[in-house]
Amino acid sequence: MNVQKNSIICLKAICFMASFMPSFSNAAEEKKTYATPAFAAFESQMSDVLLGNDKYEKPIWNLHDALNLPKWLSVSVEQRTRYETMDGRFNAGGMGGDQQIALQTDAFLEARFNHFRVGGEFLDARQFGADSGSGVNNTHVDEADFIQGYLGWSDQNFLHSGLGTEVIAGRQSLNFGSRRLIARNAMRNTINSFDGLRLRVLDYNHWQFNAFATMPVNRYPTSANALLNGDHDFDTANGKTWFSGGFLEMYNVAFGINAEAYLYHLDEGDSAKSQTRNRRYFTPGMRFYLKPTKGKFDFQSESIGQFGTVRATAAATDGKDLDHEAWYQHVDVGYTFDAPWKPRFALEYDYASGDKNPTDGNDERFDTLYGARRFEFGATGIYGAFARSNINSPAYRVGFAPLSNVQVGLSHRFYWLAEKKDAWTTAGLQDKTGKTDDYIGHQIELTTRWDFNSSLNFETGWAHLFKGEFAKNAPKAPDTQDVDYFYVQSMLRF
Repeated sequence: MNVQKNSIICLKAICFMASFMPSFSNAAEEKKTYATPAFAAFESQMSDVLLGNDKYEKPIWNLHDALNLPKWLSVSVEQRTRYETMDGRFNAGGMGGDQQIALQTDAFLEARFNHFRVGGEFLDARQFGADSGSGVNNTHVDEADFIQGYLGWSDQNFLHSGLGTEVIAGRQSLNFGSRRLIARNAMRNTINSFDGLRLRVLDYNHWQFNAFATMPVNRYPTSANALLNGDHDFDTANGKTWFSGGFLEMYNVAFGINAEAYLYHLDEGDSAKSQTRNRRYFTPGMRFYLKPTKGKFDFQSESIGQFGTVRATAAATDGKDLDHEAWYQHVDVGYTFDAPWKPRFALEYDYASGDKNPTDGNDERFDTLYGARRFEFGATGIYGAFARSNINSPAYRVGFAPLSNVQVGLSHRFYWLAEKKDAWTTAGLQDKTGKTDDYIGHQIELTTRWDFNSSLNFETGWAHLFKGEFAKNAPKAPDTQDVDYFYVQSMLRF
């Protein structure tokens, strides 16, 4: 597929989406603040240059005040330590258990000069305690690298139009919408980043539009041996892969419901350091949601299509393009009780298509691109049992806050294969004959977080995977023992 031709198609589609934007314009009338920080690296320090406010509560222990720095300069450091252990295995050929200490240290610096700002972010993600049987990869380790380095320009009232405008050029992280397709990773030890250009236009309290053209940054090294040995290689974009698109958010379109529409284009190519499956996809989608409110129902519905071509393997000798058509659907309905502890109960359902026939020259397995999965399918880290591919999965979820600084969550999710002949992708298990029962099993997860203050929190979680027929009997399945996963972590930010 010709890169230039596809870029023109994608640009036209983005412009088409933008033409439906309402023509409202307003200045920001109020500051939007949130008392509880996300406690994901760098997120706690994000300042919205168009809305003119910080997104999260300021850390009580912070370098800016301690060093008496000027207002135009932001500096922060965050350190997360997590111990995680797993008893039992679900992956193909797996034996015994595993454990790991995951360390993530993040340093961020940004200077602002009138409409301009320049920023950088340094991340050191490493592990201790893993061995050759642990399956270490570059989602666990990315030692001493720069994941952001950018020049930004913004204007809260561009040309007196009432529109806020922002442009960011350079290496940056992206985080759009539900985060199912593009996300800045929270629990995962390493973080996605992209080299390129992003444009944001904001009509305050009405709509927001983002357009981007980037090259995804590959994390190196990639081999387990090199990562275990502590070998270092700087992350780079391969120069042959482009990821672009447009994302439109519309606020309160009716009855408090918000809407999103987007189109992404991925054109993947091989380089000397990175062989790929040459994914060439267009991914359109829409989401409607009503935010949780005490004493009321809320909901969310997201529908995503995907079409293009892909190859069966990343081998340099594989030059056959398979037609790719896939889709994904998420829906949830929740209710937040007007009661002490603010309990919320929700029913959820996720369907991600799978490949119907592995020999027909077509591919129907949904690809979650650069999305996150922890918030939906459970802990990642050394666990990460499920992803947004070839699954048919209902669930229920309960959350409550017994204290203002304590959050508790319980989820129970059931998993079937969407297509019996396709793989349980995260486990590497597949029965191409389709004779094995398609029930993978069910997973229960309990998490608790305590915010000691705005600079320090502690979190713990436990998940149990009750194996079903497919997890027990598929070719190359490990033993039938259920899987227990446990983690405890601290996050310090200053």
